Amino acid sequence: MTDRQIPSWSELKPLLRPKPIELDPTRRRLDDALTITDLRRTARRRTPRSVFDYTDGAAEAEISLRRARSLFRNIEFRPSILHDVSAVDTTTRFLGRPSAQPFGFAPTGFTRMMHHEGERAVVRVAERRDIPYALSTMGTTSIEDVAAAAPDARKWFQLYVWKDRSAGEDLMARAKAAGYEALMLTVDVPVAGARLRDTRNGFAIPPALTVKTVLDAATHPAWWLNLLTTEPLRFASLSTWDGTVAELLDKLFDPTMTIADLEWLRASWDGPLIIKGIQTVDDARRVTDAGADAIVLSNHGGRQLDRAPVPARLLPDVVEAVGDRTEVWVDTGILSGADVVAALALGARATLVGRAYLYGLMAGGERGVDRAAEILSREVRRTMALLGVASVDQLGPQHVRLP
Repeated sequence: MTDRQIPSWSELKPLLRPKPIELDPTRRRLDDALTITDLRRTARRRTPRSVFDYTDGAAEAEISLRRARSLFRNIEFRPSILHDVSAVDTTTRFLGRPSAQPFGFAPTGFTRMMHHEGERAVVRVAERRDIPYALSTMGTTSIEDVAAAAPDARKWFQLYVWKDRSAGEDLMARAKAAGYEALMLTVDVPVAGARLRDTRNGFAIPPALTVKTVLDAATHPAWWLNLLTTEPLRFASLSTWDGTVAELLDKLFDPTMTIADLEWLRASWDGPLIIKGIQTVDDARRVTDAGADAIVLSNHGGRQLDRAPVPARLLPDVVEAVGDRTEVWVDTGILSGADVVAALALGARATLVGRAYLYGLMAGGERGVDRAAEILSREVRRTMALLGVASVDQLGPQHVRLP
């Protein structure tokens, strides 16, 4: 028989430690988010469906995106024990220069649609966190305004080649004058992918006030208030557009571009050149031979060709083929610091994340982006320590096994 007694106040007092009440609702939401998946759930609640689906969705049946995420989920880590990991160094190098983390912020279009703070919020976080940020041609804040928002950030300009080549030359000249370090040429969009969520939602820039969107506004009043009371939502690199995103891409982008056109690009840009959208070993060789300083294995986050190759699976073969001549980076499907570490172990020099920080932006503006970077950074450091790795350059194929 168990003897029982009534606990005294002195015994109860140490157990009664109520969590401090956080009065700031944004801070409360972000503190409760422990993973990027948590931020995604919050983003879904706080933004109109068409906006969330534009960020979250991919092309056609979304097979490419699911396969990329599935590969990361199914990678098996192989930890090594009894190593000194009391100080874990997450520093890596992009284009030969150090970055505090082995991930940078990928270019994303229409960023002020996700949250009115938009690209300015993202580049300010990149500056504080000492990681690179790439501004998209389809951005909603100008090249100059992004540069002014974070003068000390490492900024790259992402270029799509337009049918009007003079417009591209003007954008490159503006980026150079504003101090952008590198040019990132995206090569996997000769035509727009079939993003069916956007089509079904009637997605357009700026959002059209249909019966459907008015009803949606009733459940997302803060988002609509910010949209209607801040500077108009528009593309910063072109005048106006009132059609769908796919129609815009097909109208502007040049499907005739070939590898020979890189000579035209080099005539206008003499800084580092990153080629994004590589999906085969042969193409990695071709652009490396043409002088790319870095390549990004990417299927555009699954937003272009469905059933495309999974970028992370290509890593070992591409690194073996060209890794001694150019930097090999990877994106698509990365939603955790463990994914970042797995990519590095497979041979990537560095990684880019897009949706991960956009979920944070939708969840809480600049503070949400910072929370996303904090989550990823913490997960990278913890995963490395548990693998028995004290620095990024110690990671290798011995630490992972592909499914």
